[in-house]
Amino acid sequence: MKIEDPHAKAGGRAWPDTVSAWLIPGIPPPAWRAVLVTVAAILAAMGLRIALLGLTAGVGATQTFFPAMILVTLYAGWRWGLAPIAAGLVFAGWLLGAFRGEAMNRSQIATLVLFVISSLITTAVAAGLRASMLKLAEARRRQSEAESRLQVTQTSAGVGPWEWDIRNNILDLSLTARRNLGLPLEGPLDLDRLVEVIHPDDRARVQATLRDAVKGGHYEVEYRLARHPDGERWIHGRGEVIRDEAGRGVRMLGVNFEVTQRRRAEESLRESEARFRALADSAPALMWISGDDGVRIFVNAAYVEFAGVTYEEALVLDWRSRLHADDLPAILKAQIAGEASRRPFSLQGRYRRADGQMRWLKSFSQPRLGPGGEFIGFIGIAFDVTEAKEAEAKLTGLNELLADRVQEALAERDAAQAALTQSQKLEAIGQLTGGVAHDFNNLLTVIIGALDVLQRNPDDDKRRGRMLEAAQSAARRGEKLTQHLLAFARRQPLNPEICRIDTMIADSESLLRRAVGEGVDLVLDLKAGGRTTLTDSGQFEAALLNLVVNARDATPPGGRITIASQGVDLTEPESELPAGRYLRVAVRDTGAGMEAETLERAFEPFYTTKPVGKGTGLGLSQVYGFVRQSGGEVSIESELGVGTSVAMMLPVREAFSPVEVRAVQPPATRATSHVLLVEDDAEVGDLIAAMIDELGHMVSRAATADEALAIARTDPTVALVITDVIMPGGKSGVDLAVTLSHERPELPILLSSGYTGQELVRAHETPWPLLRKPYALDALAQAMADAWDRHAPAKSVRKGGKAKG
Repeated sequence: MKIEDPHAKAGGRAWPDTVSAWLIPGIPPPAWRAVLVTVAAILAAMGLRIALLGLTAGVGATQTFFPAMILVTLYAGWRWGLAPIAAGLVFAGWLLGAFRGEAMNRSQIATLVLFVISSLITTAVAAGLRASMLKLAEARRRQSEAESRLQVTQTSAGVGPWEWDIRNNILDLSLTARRNLGLPLEGPLDLDRLVEVIHPDDRARVQATLRDAVKGGHYEVEYRLARHPDGERWIHGRGEVIRDEAGRGVRMLGVNFEVTQRRRAEESLRESEARFRALADSAPALMWISGDDGVRIFVNAAYVEFAGVTYEEALVLDWRSRLHADDLPAILKAQIAGEASRRPFSLQGRYRRADGQMRWLKSFSQPRLGPGGEFIGFIGIAFDVTEAKEAEAKLTGLNELLADRVQEALAERDAAQAALTQSQKLEAIGQLTGGVAHDFNNLLTVIIGALDVLQRNPDDDKRRGRMLEAAQSAARRGEKLTQHLLAFARRQPLNPEICRIDTMIADSESLLRRAVGEGVDLVLDLKAGGRTTLTDSGQFEAALLNLVVNARDATPPGGRITIASQGVDLTEPESELPAGRYLRVAVRDTGAGMEAETLERAFEPFYTTKPVGKGTGLGLSQVYGFVRQSGGEVSIESELGVGTSVAMMLPVREAFSPVEVRAVQPPATRATSHVLLVEDDAEVGDLIAAMIDELGHMVSRAATADEALAIARTDPTVALVITDVIMPGGKSGVDLAVTLSHERPELPILLSSGYTGQELVRAHETPWPLLRKPYALDALAQAMADAWDRHAPAKSVRKGGKAKG
C-alpha cells in the first residue's frame, strides 16, 4: 500500500493563483492606479501598432487595442475598459485623416463601426470573466477558511481525518491522524509501519474489521497502540466506504481519535458498580434503584432474599401483593405523592416475608439526578423495624401505666395541696378574726366604759368631756383599723390624684425622721425626677410610713434606712406587671434580715415577729393592698445579716388635662327642709335622724326602696333624699336614685354607704355625691350642702390637673 504525503498536494495551484490575484484584484484598485494601468495599456497598444505597421492607414489600425481593453477591463472593470475603445477610435480616425479634413469612404467607416461593436463585445466578455474570477477567488477563500476551521476543530478535538484510495491502494493521513497514532508528522510511511503501531493483541481484529468493511460492512473499531510512551493508549477508528455503480469499494473516508480517558472512565465505572453491588449485597437492609419510569433496575441480595424470588422476578415484583391489608391504602397514597413530588419520602408498613411472617419495614427513598440535574429515578433502602415496633408497643403500655399512676399521684398531691391551702386560708382568717376581735374589743371597752361613766355621772362636766374625748378617740381608731382591713382586701376607697412621688417623699421627710428617731440614720435617694403616678396621697404616705416604721424596728442603733426612688421601664411583662413605665419606691434597712419562713408570710394579716403589744401585723398587708389596688406590685428582698428592702412599683400616669369643676362653697345655714332618710339599720337610722334634726331639718324615715318611693311620690315637700347604697328588698340605693331621678329630676339625692363591693363601684359612676360611713355631723352637713348645690346654679371655673406638690 502506498502512503501519500499530504504536503505534496499544495504545490500546483500557487503560481496561477498569484497571477490571477495580480491581474484581477479582489478589491477595486484606487483611481490613480486604474488611470496608470489604462494609460499604460493604451500607449502599449499605440506603440505596438506603430512599431509593426508604422503610421500608414490601412488594415490593423485598431487591432492592437483589443488586448489593452481586455487587460484594463480585467484589472479595473468595464468602465475603465471603455477608455481603450475611445482611444482606438481616436487613433484610427487620426490615421485615416478624419482630423485633417479628409473624407472616409464607406469601407473605412464600416471598419470603425465593426471595431466599436467588437470592442463592446470584448469588453463585456472581459467584464464577465472578471466577475467569474472574483467569485471563484472568493469561493476559494471561503473554502480555505472552512478547511482551516475544520483543521483547528479536528486538531482541538483530537479527530484525525484519513482517506484510503482502495483501487490505487493510496492512504492519505492528516497530521492529527498521524499524531493520534504516534507516527512521524512528515515523511513517507509504509503499511507495515502502520500495522506495527497497533497492539499485537488487536492487529488481527483490526485487519478483519477493515476487510469486512471493504466487502460491504461498516468500519468501526477500537484498538490499543503498542509501546506508546504515555502508556496504554486507545484509538477509536471509524470510516465509510464509497462504492461505484457495481457496488465495489473505491474509496474509504474516516477518522480516528483517542478514547483513552473514556475507556479508563468505563473501566472505573465497571469497578465502581462492582464495588457498589458487593457492598449492597452485603448490607442487611433491602436496597433498590428505579428508573424515571418507576421500574426497578437494581435490587440487592437482601431484597431478593426477603421476596423469596429470583433476581429478575424481584425487579418486577408488585409489593401490593405483600402489603398488609390495613396498611395498603395509606402506603399507596404516600408512595404516589412521594414519587410525584420527586423529593425524599419515607414509608412504613407491614409486609409479608417469603416465610409468610408479617414484618414491619421502614423505607427511605431519595431522588437520583443525572449529570445535568435531571431526574432519573429513585434509590431506596428499607430496614426491618419489627423488633423496634414491638418494643415501642411495650414501652407505650408502660408509659400509659406510668402516666395513670403519675396522674393518680398528682391528683392526691393536688388534693393535699388544696387541703393545706384551705387550712392556711382558715388559719389566716382565724388570725384576722382574732386580731380584729381583739382590737375592736379594746376599742369597745373604751367606748362602753366611757358611756357607762357618762350614764353614771351625767352632771360631771369635767369627767364627761374626758370620757367623750376617749370614746371619740377609740371610734377613730376603729375607723382607722377598718381602713387598714379594707386596704388589705384591696377594697379601701381611694381618692386618686396625680402625684409627683419625689415631692411627696421630700414633703414627708420631717415626719419620717421623727418616726425613725435619732439612733438611726435616714437617707433620701430620690431619682424619679418628674415622673408622676395616679394614687391616693394619704394612703401612699401611710404605706411609706408603715415601711419606714418596720425598717426602724428591724434596724439596730447606728444603722441606716434608705428611701430610694427611680424610674423603671419594662420592655417585657415582669411577674404580674405588664410592660410599661413605672415608679419604684424602695425602703432599705441594714437590719438583721428575714428568714425564709418569715419572708414567705410577711404579707399575711396580723402576722408579726414583734413582741406582744408592739405591732398589729397589718402594716405590710396594708401596703400590699394599697399598692395592688393602685395597679402596682410589692416585692421584698432580704438577706440575713445584711438587711431588707421592700419595693413598691407604681405605674406612671401623666397629669390630667384641665377639666370643668364647680367652686366649693362652705356649708351654710339652710332653712328647714324636709329630708327623706332611707336606712335599713334602725339604730343607724335613729342616729342619722338625730344628726339631721340637730341641723334643723325635718326627717321622714323609710327602711326599703319601695317605702321611700311611696313617700316621695305622695309628698312633694321632700327636698332631699339620703339613702344607704345596700338595701334589702332587691333594690339598692342606686336603683332608688335612678328611679327618683326620672320621676322627680329636681330632687337632690345623697348616697351613703360603709360597703366597698361592686355596688359601691356602681355608685361612683353615678352623678350623685357619696358620703362614706362612718361620718361626723360636720361631714353630714357638708354632704347635704353639696347635694343641694348640685341642683342650684353654680359658677364654673377652670382648674388644671397639676400634680400634687
